[in-house]
Amino acid sequence: MQVGKSTFALYFGNRGFFPESLIAEARTELSAVLNKLGYGNIMMDADLTRYGAVESPQEGKLYAKFLEENKGKFDGIILCLPNFGDETGAISALEEAGVPIFILAYPDELDKMDFKQRRDAFCGKFSIMDVFYQYQLPYTALQPHTVHPNSKTFEEQINTFDMVCRIVKGMRKMTVGAIGARTTAFKTVRYDELALQKYGITTEVLDMSEVFRRVRKLDFNSEKAKSKAITLKNYTNFKNVPDKSFENLVRFGVVIDEIIEEYELDALALRCWLEMEIEFGVAPCVLLSEINDRGFPAACELDICNAVSMYALQLATGKPTTCLDWNNNYGDDPDKCILFHCGPVPQTLMEAKGEVIDHPMFAKSLGAGCGYGCNVGRIAANPITFASSKTQDGKLFFYFGEGEFTGEPIQEGFFGCGGVAKIDKLQEKLNKIGYTGYRHHVSVAPGNVAAALREAFTRYLGYEITEI
Repeated sequence: MQVGKSTFALYFGNRGFFPESLIAEARTELSAVLNKLGYGNIMMDADLTRYGAVESPQEGKLYAKFLEENKGKFDGIILCLPNFGDETGAISALEEAGVPIFILAYPDELDKMDFKQRRDAFCGKFSIMDVFYQYQLPYTALQPHTVHPNSKTFEEQINTFDMVCRIVKGMRKMTVGAIGARTTAFKTVRYDELALQKYGITTEVLDMSEVFRRVRKLDFNSEKAKSKAITLKNYTNFKNVPDKSFENLVRFGVVIDEIIEEYELDALALRCWLEMEIEFGVAPCVLLSEINDRGFPAACELDICNAVSMYALQLATGKPTTCLDWNNNYGDDPDKCILFHCGPVPQTLMEAKGEVIDHPMFAKSLGAGCGYGCNVGRIAANPITFASSKTQDGKLFFYFGEGEFTGEPIQEGFFGCGGVAKIDKLQEKLNKIGYTGYRHHVSVAPGNVAAALREAFTRYLGYEITEI
């Protein structure tokens, strides 16, 4: 997983009636703050415009040229208003920017309200927002309305905007792999490839027969297989897994990695049963766990839409994600439930290393020894953001929210990997999820990033949001 902090192109606005002396100070100040916070930034040469800021349409065109010359070197733009700023120059400069724009307005100080020192960026921000709205140019404006770059509030805002930029950059063009075909038993995970493609999400589909052919052909003594065997043994506990089952898990692990590389996938969903269990005696749960732990979103049961949700969460948090079932009530507490799956949960989200067992569901239906790969453990206490998506009527829909894993106990015999989740007004949310046709799966990531998801999804990506 490689999730670095964003680089921002810095734009400074000016309006001649207001103190231009504030521009040079802001250029130095904002760049220094961003450097301190670990964000990259680029600025147009101060000598190209009056005072190093943009005021007129002509100066705006110079800035637009600067952006074009540096295309690909920045992930978002910070439109900084040291004073009122000029909306006409701003739209000329940024109308074709093609990346998220964060509007930052400096606050006035109560002891500097005379004509020579008063900024009026509070008012100028409205003018910028108004004109951008008229031109249908999306932008981000976070609360409070004005904020100083040296403040803790600005740090929080820029961290949110950084997430927005990462989500937008990643989701505008992504490739998700569908490994295996959806079977009749899984109508719940149906999806529309063409709807996804309209949003820049390409689906690459592989038949499971091709995967099986490659697994059988793989040389278990190859360096790839040896390396994968070491990785898996170091990852979790395989002490009770027969050698042949472990070998087959290694083979599948190598082949899935090859598919990820060959098709340049950003996420995947795997049809995980029943063919793998019948023909090879393994369940891929632990393989998905290890892949997820590397920061590559991998969903089970061919749930493409949750693979997409996992990718969005991973872009926002920079941390491994997982796909879980809305699975059990937790006693009589209406705001708690057990989120569970058979073992694709990344080690990063677990209390401790898991243990790989013969999957009880397959042992019951197919006979003992047919499902080695279920990774048993518990999910660690953590604040979380959850999300899921669906395609409907040619559109891509999401819901999302926040909660926490509490770390409360689950009975010892509860197989797979589960955790107790506490979510406010859970019963209302579950009812809404069910009535609006979302699947029984939900994607989960550590941390609270719902605000960034909402901003990216609604402001820049055009996704439909189901409010829960």
